[in-house]
Amino acid sequence: MGQGKALGNPAAPILVEMYSDFQCPHCKHLHETFLPGFIKDYVDTGKAYFVCREFPLQGFGAKSREAAAYATAAARIGKFQQVANALFQNQASWALSGKIWETVAAVLTPAEQAKVQALFKDPAIPAEVQHDVDAGLKIPVTSTPTLVLTHRLQQRPWTYFDDGGNLFRGYLDELLKK
Repeated sequence: MGQGKALGNPAAPILVEMYSDFQCPHCKHLHETFLPGFIKDYVDTGKAYFVCREFPLQGFGAKSREAAAYATAAARIGKFQQVANALFQNQASWALSGKIWETVAAVLTPAEQAKVQALFKDPAIPAEVQHDVDAGLKIPVTSTPTLVLTHRLQQRPWTYFDDGGNLFRGYLDELLKK
């Protein structure tokens, strides 16, 4: 990711906001299988601006919020993607053990660990996570992962990815032709 949780050109014709939960197995699958190609084909080419949003689900409890807060803190020092990758890759382990910090710390230098730990304690971090949740609820985001696509001031939540994202890509391509 570039600055914080965003990637690409903010002036791109399409904005794609991903609402996800680090403890959600569907989010893990999307992160690992769909996102790399989407970023390469749409974000890196200037067709879409991509922003990650936190949406820890109530069903997963405090662990999801804690993971979201660590990722948000890491974003402040430019390490969101590394932390997000670690959280998704090791989802089963930390979700069971509760060792979220250990998963995050493994991809940071000691200096970065100190910065993230300090930021994690800042009340602005859980407030930022809650801001993402509140924004998602207004759309409304009802499940994760949800990609919210904005083109010419029209917003459309997208939750179907069982086809590998082919319908989503087709829809993007049609919008880009307009």
